[in-house]
Amino acid sequence: MSQNQIQLLLKYQEEDEKILRIENEVNNSEQRKNYMKARAFLKAAPEKLDAMDARALELAKLLEKLVAEQQDIAETLTDFENIDELVEDGGDISFYKKNLSQLTEKLKKIKSELNNLTKSAKDADEEFQAFKKKTISIQKQYEEYKNAYQEYRAKRQKEAEAVREELEKLSADISEKAMNGYQTKRSERIFPVICAALQDRCSKCGMSLSIAGKEALARGDIIECENCHRYLFKG
Repeated sequence: MSQNQIQLLLKYQEEDEKILRIENEVNNSEQRKNYMKARAFLKAAPEKLDAMDARALELAKLLEKLVAEQQDIAETLTDFENIDELVEDGGDISFYKKNLSQLTEKLKKIKSELNNLTKSAKDADEEFQAFKKKTISIQKQYEEYKNAYQEYRAKRQKEAEAVREELEKLSADISEKAMNGYQTKRSERIFPVICAALQDRCSKCGMSLSIAGKEALARGDIIECENCHRYLFKG
């Protein structure tokens, strides 16, 4: 490849780098971050809301079950209000006392579980209401973020289009073989595609050149770095 072709390719690469810079700035822009974050939130929101609904239903059923158990024990305990009569009729007082103690402990346990469950239900409801409120807020912001991102991206795409026009002009003077090789490397996400070899090393990755590589450069040829696969010319 002639020195003229190398210089043209370097100029092409210099312009091409502007495209990469624009793409990176768009991808890392606050406009895109806000838009993508809002979109991701809204995409996941229905599933999370469904999970919260299911949890609320589960807590409601548990509360209903515990309240029913509490009422059953309370009704059973009323039977012990006439314990004196039961004993007079020949009942075993130790048996009644044991049952009364067990029922009382069970009732205390259920009351404790009810308190905990009531707190969990309250916390779950507060979390649901807060998440629902946040979802509504982000739904309102989403269009704003989307429009801001699209406007910013469109503006930067115009800049990129101007650069592509310049690239089109430059490519006209570059050989088809060199251009095809460049574009192949570019599609493999190798950038810069072409750079100088300095002090018998690739100036990008620092890999030492082979003897054959050094000889090829000395002849004025373009070689490929064995490590990073960039095109190298003698610097």
